Amino acid sequence: MPDQTTPRHDSPEANATKADATEQKEGHWVFAYGSLIWNPGFAFVERCEARLIGAHRALCVYSYHHRGTPEAPGLVLGLEQGGSCHGVAYRVAAENWTEIYAYLTEREQISGVYVENSLEVELLDGSQRQAPALAYLANRTHEQYAGSLTRAEQLHLVRRSHGRAGPNADYVSSTVEALHKLGIDDDDLNWIVRNLG
Repeated sequence: MPDQTTPRHDSPEANATKADATEQKEGHWVFAYGSLIWNPGFAFVERCEARLIGAHRALCVYSYHHRGTPEAPGLVLGLEQGGSCHGVAYRVAAENWTEIYAYLTEREQISGVYVENSLEVELLDGSQRQAPALAYLANRTHEQYAGSLTRAEQLHLVRRSHGRAGPNADYVSSTVEALHKLGIDDDDLNWIVRNLG
């Protein structure tokens, strides 16, 4: 009679240890869907197009600092639940992660308007790889969460606003230009850029 062996299932702790070991060897991934595409601001060892399933980009976050002020908020991108998002993934060397994570936290989490998540992304480089990547989802309970504004409301905020990083219009225009280089058409963002005047 053939020897029957019970399949081996690793414990969650063992799987977590494997994931930690992989990150130590290969580094960490960051998913970019907005300004991080055209202005990452950090060193990386690999950059490739990527797709995130389960969330989509949207102008849904009021900007009080980078592209607006508390008195005249701008509007920036966040990831909203549902759908998918085509963007860019950056792989960061493990030895640089602490410094780069601190930079990203200072840049993206200036007011805590995003929820950090490690989400699986598909790397669109022909390798069929998937990787967990740091991604910033809009925090729907935060006062800066704008929700679903009309295109006209979005256009008004983008036209008028200016923050420490420059005009809100430049942020949207630069994002659309970067998306076009990737072959990505975002109808809502395209409409805003066409109507900025």
